[in-house]
Amino acid sequence: MPRKMTVQTLWKMKQAGQRIAMLTAYDYPTARLLDEAGVHALLVGDSLGMVFQGHETTVKVTLEQMIYHTEMVSRAAQQALVIADLPFLCASLPEGEALRCAGRLMQEGGAGAVKLEGGRAFASLVRRLVQAGIPVMGHLGLTPQSVHALGGFSVQGRTRAAVEQLLDDARALVEAGVFAIVLELIPAEVAARVTRELPIPTIGIGAGPDCDGQVLVFHDFVGYTSGYVPKHNKRYAELADAIRRAAATYIQEVGDGVFPGPEQTVHLKPEEAEALAPLLNATHATDGPPQGGHQA
Repeated sequence: MPRKMTVQTLWKMKQAGQRIAMLTAYDYPTARLLDEAGVHALLVGDSLGMVFQGHETTVKVTLEQMIYHTEMVSRAAQQALVIADLPFLCASLPEGEALRCAGRLMQEGGAGAVKLEGGRAFASLVRRLVQAGIPVMGHLGLTPQSVHALGGFSVQGRTRAAVEQLLDDARALVEAGVFAIVLELIPAEVAARVTRELPIPTIGIGAGPDCDGQVLVFHDFVGYTSGYVPKHNKRYAELADAIRRAAATYIQEVGDGVFPGPEQTVHLKPEEAEALAPLLNATHATDGPPQGGHQA
C-alpha cells in the first residue's frame, strides 16, 4: 500500500524537483477515485460553494459545511494529504476563535492541514496555528473570499507594487511557518519569481508551469460543468456531455419500455410462483367508478 502523503513529503518533492499534483474533492466517492489514482493532495476547497452548491462566490460556505465535506474526503483518502479551507471570515476572527475553527477541521473533519487566504496580515494567526500543531497552507494572488474587495475574478500581480506586495506576503507567510502556498491567477513570470525564492512548495492555479505543483477544481477538470471554462483549466474528460447523453438514453428507454429489460428483472422461482398463483392471478371487480369520480 502506498505511504500516506504528509507535509514533509511535499517538502521533499520540491527538494527533489518532483511536481505535486493536487485536485479538489468534496465527497467520498470522488475522493476515493482520485486517491486510488495517486493524487498527492486533495483540497476540500470552499470552491464547493460555487461548483457544488451553485452560489456565485465562496463567501456563503460555512464552517459546518466545510467540516461535513472534509470528513467525507478524509474517510476516503488512504494516501493523499487532505487539506481543508478555512471558510470566509474564520481567519478574521480573534485568534483563539480562529484556532478553534481550524482545530475542528482537523479533529472533526479529519484534515491533515488547513488552508487560509491572505498574506502578512494573517502571519500572526499562521504562527499561532502552527504552534498548536496545525499545518497551514497559504493562498496568495486571487483570493476568492475577497472577490468583492478585488472587484471580481481577475488576474493579480500585474504591477511592480503588486509584485512587491506579493513577495512580501509570501516571505511573511514562510517566516510564520506555512508549509506551502497556493498562487492563484497571477502571471507565469511572477509565479516563477516567487517559486525560485521560496524554500517551500508553490501550488499554482492559473499561475503558469513553473510552480512546484498544480491544483485544479475537480468539476472543471473532468468537464462536469457547462458554460464558461476558465482559461487556466484543462478538461481531462467531458462528464457533462456523457451524463446528458446517458440521461437522454434512459428517458427514451423508460418511455419505450426497454428498461428494465430481462437483465435487470427478478422473477419468482417456479415453486414461489405456484404458491402465490391464487393471489397474483386474482382480479378485483368494481361496480362503478372510484368514490369521488365523475360519470358522463
